[in-house]
Amino acid sequence: MQNPVQHVSALKDKNWWRQAAVYQIYPRSFADSNADGIGDLKGITSRIDYLKSLNIDAVWLSPFYPSPLVDGGYDVSDYRNVDPKLGTLEDFDEMLAALHNVGIRIFVDIVPNHCSHLHQWFQDALATPPNSPERNRFIFRDGRGEDGNQPPTDWVSHFAPSAWTHESAFGGVHNQWFLHYFAPEQPDWNWDNPEVADDFLKTLKFWADRGVDGFRIDVAHGLKKDLSEPFRMRNTLEHEIDRPADGNGILADRNEVFDVYKQWRKLFNQYDPPKVAVAEANVLPERIPLYASKETLGQCFDFRFIFTPFNARAYKENVTEAIELAKLNGSSCTWCLSNHDQIRHATKFGLDKSVDRRLWMLSDGTSAQLDKEAGTQRALAATLFILALPGSTYLYQGEELGLHEVTDIPESMIQDPQYLKNLKFDKGRDGCRVPLPWNSSADYFGFSSGASHLPQPAWFKNYAVDMQFGKPESSLSTYQVALRIRKNLMCEESMTWHETGNPEVLHFSRPNGWNCVINFEGDDYLIPEGEILLSSTPLVNRRLRAGSTVWIRQ
Repeated sequence: MQNPVQHVSALKDKNWWRQAAVYQIYPRSFADSNADGIGDLKGITSRIDYLKSLNIDAVWLSPFYPSPLVDGGYDVSDYRNVDPKLGTLEDFDEMLAALHNVGIRIFVDIVPNHCSHLHQWFQDALATPPNSPERNRFIFRDGRGEDGNQPPTDWVSHFAPSAWTHESAFGGVHNQWFLHYFAPEQPDWNWDNPEVADDFLKTLKFWADRGVDGFRIDVAHGLKKDLSEPFRMRNTLEHEIDRPADGNGILADRNEVFDVYKQWRKLFNQYDPPKVAVAEANVLPERIPLYASKETLGQCFDFRFIFTPFNARAYKENVTEAIELAKLNGSSCTWCLSNHDQIRHATKFGLDKSVDRRLWMLSDGTSAQLDKEAGTQRALAATLFILALPGSTYLYQGEELGLHEVTDIPESMIQDPQYLKNLKFDKGRDGCRVPLPWNSSADYFGFSSGASHLPQPAWFKNYAVDMQFGKPESSLSTYQVALRIRKNLMCEESMTWHETGNPEVLHFSRPNGWNCVINFEGDDYLIPEGEILLSSTPLVNRRLRAGSTVWIRQ
């Protein structure tokens, strides 16, 4: 076992991020230390041994800042503090030190596109007249119509029919409208204002100086907008209609945004090792390298596998394209199957391909049969596949337990504005944010000694950590072993495809003899010779059944 001094030395590796296994923690749903039903920083610290057992390289912490929780903490009212419901800055420092002590690095979420309506600067903006310095930190405009009673444009937001809200809704008296790409309670910053840019550099330096290793940049493509008049009109979200690939969109993925990230990179490179960053950018694939360059953020999420069906041809095509894109600028690939915004992939893979997931969710998961066993098996197979690929893998809390989506949260308890503010068109993301089950026999499954903020279903009992820990056949043990083996097999970031003679089976190898074979929907497949390192399902006479992955060393 490494001692703390060895861990500190290892933490100096400037390339650690390139093939890291990063575990996302949604703090409010991970572990609660004070019985209020909300996960907190001390709860995370109390589970350091569990995190260490996963053999991960880093954790990514979703927002833990002060917030009215209109959007799960992504509506930030103070970027340089901790929400009192989650702890204190001292609790953060204690957690960070505990993670570093066992060799686990930490990413924190930065939300630069928008803030909370309770942020002091937005309150100042509401209190001051048009063209004031305070108001110019945000995007206020006069309305259309004789009395200015119509929004300035027909733009829509993610969580409301209009991307504009009249300031009177929040107490303003100057008859203007402000822009918000998400909920009305999330006003967009004006990134054409140098004061905003300077303040975010202060925020990044605040957390970097505290010792965080990296940053996950929320809505990284959204900071710069085309606010030239007359406004261009578009009455739908840009990602629902092909956004231009030339960086000339209206509300997102504009080329000017890279000027912001070049300044951030200069700050990051002042540290030893340099701080790292990964962009959450909902952009066309060919635009990903711009966010992942050495001059900007360094890495960018490639979400293709979240949306890729469990299909051999689709997997091979997507891997090949992602690796080619990463080569364009010397970045590394990012692989993920789940996160806090998406239906859990065990459920996705257990649904018939013909099922409309949105309608299925709205029906509380009763409109079509979910094959949980098949979904769990395919999810494990897909996870072993992406863990073997060159690049970094981002895991979401609970997926190691094989958790499925919770589909029957009572409407009175739903928190997600994707449902509440969007005409109840989409059930939202609460189903993947339900607190984790730790103890099968404890109240609230050991997450808290008080009622959890989102209800845990009874079936969580069978997925609890204590039901799986130390049991070789469990999903949790498979993750633990896979991540330990992976850590020992890291090598050059390249791979070679091998012919299998079966369109349902993919086989690739890494330069050190590490081979990965996955069978999607084919007949039992005789695997190549070599030492079997790990299989997602039991092998019989070296045959790999459908929905399974095996690692071999040759």
